[in-house]
Amino acid sequence: MTPLTERSALELAAAIRGRELKAREVVDAHIARLAAAAPQINAVVADRFADARAEADQADERIAAAAGSGSDDEVPPLLGVPFTVKESIALAGMPQSAGLLARRAYRSSVNAPVVQHLIDAGAIPLGVTNTSELTLWIESVNRVYGRTGNPYDAQRTAGGSSGGEGAAVGSGGSPFGVGSDIAGSIRIPAFFCGVFGHKPSPGVVSNEGMYPDSPGEAKRMLQVGPLTRRAEDLMPVLRIMSEQGVALGDPAQVSFDGLPVTTVEDASLLPMSRELRDARERAVGALVAAGAVIRRVSLRSWRRAALPYLVTLQAGAGQTTAGLIEAAGGLAPTWRTLVGRGGPHTLATRLTLAAELLPQVGDGSRDRLLAAGRAVSSELVEAIGDGVLLHPAHPRVAPRHGSTVGRPWLMTPAAVFNLTGVPVTEVPLGLNAAGLPLGVQVAAGAGRDHVSISAALELERVFGGWTAPTAT
Repeated sequence: MTPLTERSALELAAAIRGRELKAREVVDAHIARLAAAAPQINAVVADRFADARAEADQADERIAAAAGSGSDDEVPPLLGVPFTVKESIALAGMPQSAGLLARRAYRSSVNAPVVQHLIDAGAIPLGVTNTSELTLWIESVNRVYGRTGNPYDAQRTAGGSSGGEGAAVGSGGSPFGVGSDIAGSIRIPAFFCGVFGHKPSPGVVSNEGMYPDSPGEAKRMLQVGPLTRRAEDLMPVLRIMSEQGVALGDPAQVSFDGLPVTTVEDASLLPMSRELRDARERAVGALVAAGAVIRRVSLRSWRRAALPYLVTLQAGAGQTTAGLIEAAGGLAPTWRTLVGRGGPHTLATRLTLAAELLPQVGDGSRDRLLAAGRAVSSELVEAIGDGVLLHPAHPRVAPRHGSTVGRPWLMTPAAVFNLTGVPVTEVPLGLNAAGLPLGVQVAAGAGRDHVSISAALELERVFGGWTAPTAT
């Protein structure tokens, strides 16, 4: 039989509801898996294991009572299924520092709406997971909790900023998790850790209850979404996470007959590796075999999208990184405090702060960069059309710790989709010769989340999806 820590959330929910499994058994199995992997990956940074066990017992009592009264239909859809939450998203009673030393004593008093929706559906939170400092970079390390390792190789990064979620789900310790994505922060960890991740269309899931807040254009570019080990969980979990009144399509109604599948060439300053290009081509071939038609386009403007993305991100923000730190009770950064290895901030954060101390672009340059960002978005929307676009979230498989810092262009293959505001699903495509995950992003048109998720389901059927790691 498939181990409990390898089953989908839907499978576990059905088995618990049908009294084939006890919720306590499922919760205990995932806690044990997280505990076993903790020394290598450091994914869960604050747990509520005792509360989770008690809530699992209550779930079992509720199911027994429902069975006795014949009211099984009233059982919530995810009753007894455990999950994890990114530490920067509010979970009542848990820390919410986003890895900032000045906030290490802070505890959330309420649940973020997305977390509350899942709890109302019967899911049981196990704890909160690591993130990059202030969720600013694509590696999850900070001065509060330390560094998160990749479940396939602890010497490599799990990604960021939702790296703890990627590692928790990728290790088998959580059926699904809640992450956030403003520059690939769901999709890059999902890629590096071999799981599924979905950045929804803007407005599908509430951003409320996040730290730091993201005003201005950043609010449009930031989405909260799920990371899952099985593709079949993506849409059901997304529906539960979504705001009331949001209409989401049905992946089962998507036909691949004649569906355009686009690939973009010349899109990255650092070309994708051969193994990722080959993996993408295998994915394209699988969709073509299902009836899709392939299109190849050149989008060289994508190469120059990093600076337009950053300027758009800052538009209307009204708050600097230094201002966030001071508001949290930290010291105002100076050139002196940013030099050297010590101090309260990681290198990635110090580089961001240093950039803020430099002269900023003038209004004319800013307007040109904002216009360039809009142009890239228009070209990308046209390239996607009414089909899907396949492209890796990062040009290499999971790199060694620290090797991405100071190289902002590396986030461009993922961040360009935040700039554009379209839904994107990260799909695992097996492991390379070194045992590290391969994967590809599948982007669809705005409001067509079900289309990219349908492609993820088909690619999982062909390639097998998540592979449980042996390294942890």
